[in-house]
Amino acid sequence: MGNHEEAPAEVRKPVARWVPLAAVVACAVLGVVLMLLPGERPESRAPAPAPGAQALTAVGSGVPAALPGLAALIGEHEARVRAHPQDARSWAVLGTAYVEQGRRIAEPSYFPRAEQALRTSLRTRAEGNVEALTGMAALANARRDFPAARKWGQAALELDAKRWTTYPVLIDAYTGLGDHKAAERTLDRMLELHSGPAALARAGAVYRDHGRREDAAAALADAAAGAEAPAEKAAYLERGGQLAFERGDLEVALRHFQEAVRFDPDQRAAQAGQGRALAALGRTPEALNAYQMALAKQPLPQYALELGELYESLGLDQAARVQYDLLRERVRSAAAGGADEELVLGQFEADHGDPEAAVRRLRAEWQRQPGIAVADALGWALHRAGQHEEALKFAVRATEEKHGGGVRSALYAYHRGMIEGELELYGPARRHLQEALRINPHFSPWRVPTAREALQGLGDLPADEPLPA
Repeated sequence: MGNHEEAPAEVRKPVARWVPLAAVVACAVLGVVLMLLPGERPESRAPAPAPGAQALTAVGSGVPAALPGLAALIGEHEARVRAHPQDARSWAVLGTAYVEQGRRIAEPSYFPRAEQALRTSLRTRAEGNVEALTGMAALANARRDFPAARKWGQAALELDAKRWTTYPVLIDAYTGLGDHKAAERTLDRMLELHSGPAALARAGAVYRDHGRREDAAAALADAAAGAEAPAEKAAYLERGGQLAFERGDLEVALRHFQEAVRFDPDQRAAQAGQGRALAALGRTPEALNAYQMALAKQPLPQYALELGELYESLGLDQAARVQYDLLRERVRSAAAGGADEELVLGQFEADHGDPEAAVRRLRAEWQRQPGIAVADALGWALHRAGQHEEALKFAVRATEEKHGGGVRSALYAYHRGMIEGELELYGPARRHLQEALRINPHFSPWRVPTAREALQGLGDLPADEPLPA
């Protein structure tokens, strides 16, 4: 695993066969999934297991779990380890459940508890404890400590290379480190072992990062169609909504987010997604309400940044400052729980605070885990700090596939175009600003007007080359 050897052809071929066909029917499947569900006859179903048992199955399979089930699972296993302190497996389950709970409600105080439980499991059973090793990898990913996640994930894989649930945590770690080739090879191996909804959802994320939007949509459609638990289905619908929003399909994105919340009212990422889509559709009061609901239950710094920028675009500077204060508070809280929110803090500082401080933070982040999102953020911070030539180097890394920047991001293209404009590279600047608006003409209520103004300011558009709508 450490050498990232190329996956054999017979591993990759099964994936290659289904992707083209699935890409063609992706949109149809997404619609049909939701149409079929209301027709199911409740009396024909087997009795549902208890919430704790449902969560145990979900946590053990590496899929999203419902919050009530997680609470029940945690209570059951806290009692279990008090009665049986040498039960390594129960400690591992408890630690992994703490990770999921902390992630779902954006409460970093769960992470030290998770680490203590997982390390207790490893002390209790040092040999062959793949569950605790995978849990440590999941914890490191939740904390955005991707080097540690890679270390723990590789250790788990060395113990059992056929345990498919180890592969998703490694894929996340490789992605966070900007090693997209390793992520793709790991995905191939995982799909050889398992092709269920959770694996397909992970495949969708990898395809999206490689700019393969149709394949990503197909994989997420299949994941949503195959998921049985409401919380799991909601999570995959939310990811499908993200993908639709990124390509500017606002109504489709909104439907996905609404359906996700219908299946799981605790799906706060989907509520924030509703805020994003509603703001782009001009339904501002509804957008503000959706963001506020998401932040009330899952106060992620990213949501606070988005809501603050929405307020700022409306000229409500005082309301924006309230959200920016919340962002800083949540970053401090994350740090106390061992989580790394330097990326979002650097993004905030670059545009709304101290660009020089943003550069210092993001340089350190780049040295530690050089992912594509960090490359884009560092490039933009350098630009805002007046270091335009170095900024362009990072913007190129974030946007060109040969450097790993395969994702089609309107924000990344916008950043690159603005940097090129500052360097008087007017042709490339116009091309990348147009690309940003073509990818998603509603990518940010705060930045889109600036992009359009910059395009108008270039002043040398051919007569037959209109501005993007």
